[in-house]
Amino acid sequence: MGDPLPIAVLVSGAGTNLQALIDRVHGREAEIVAVASSVAGAPALSRAATAGVPVEVFARADYPDRAARDEALGEWISQRGARLVVLAGFMELLGAPFLARFAGRVINVHPSLLPAFPGLRAIEQALDYGVKVFGVTVHFVDQGVDTGPVIAQRALELPAPGSAAEVREALRPLEHDLLCAAVRSLAAGKLHPQAAATGAEQLAGRAPGEAGA
Repeated sequence: MGDPLPIAVLVSGAGTNLQALIDRVHGREAEIVAVASSVAGAPALSRAATAGVPVEVFARADYPDRAARDEALGEWISQRGARLVVLAGFMELLGAPFLARFAGRVINVHPSLLPAFPGLRAIEQALDYGVKVFGVTVHFVDQGVDTGPVIAQRALELPAPGSAAEVREALRPLEHDLLCAAVRSLAAGKLHPQAAATGAEQLAGRAPGEAGA
């Protein structure tokens, strides 16, 4: 095995996906060298600090515009030596200059089977539509809203889905599995944006009782 892939994780909330990365890939296939949040006091920051990972807050309100925030964020990530940026519940848009700086090296986990239900409140969108099959997508990030090449998807049938919170809880293990698998594959050099479709086939194993992605 080669050296671990240095990664930065961007967060805004509780940080359960960050915790999965800490538990499953940190210090193994990957090394989390930076955790940045758009929200001061986000519980995810405590998870990172407990793991000994450097943290910083880049709140949009602390900068004159998004471009300035992105520049500061990108500079900090670069200084930490990260070669992959993982959006794990990061509730902010990133501009074109940031994405160009880390071209082909930004991934996101999204709680729907893209291209269905992109953007915010994906689970609520799905519930409003009346679907019975939900899912998770890990994808490369481009300048669109959840439009980048898909790395992996996993579907879960919920005939009586209940509330958005219940659906979110059911999808969380899928998010953890797919995100960690994607990071492992990227660390091994098996994935890049142009080959994302092939990567999705390799990663999207189905668990018993789940619908096909």
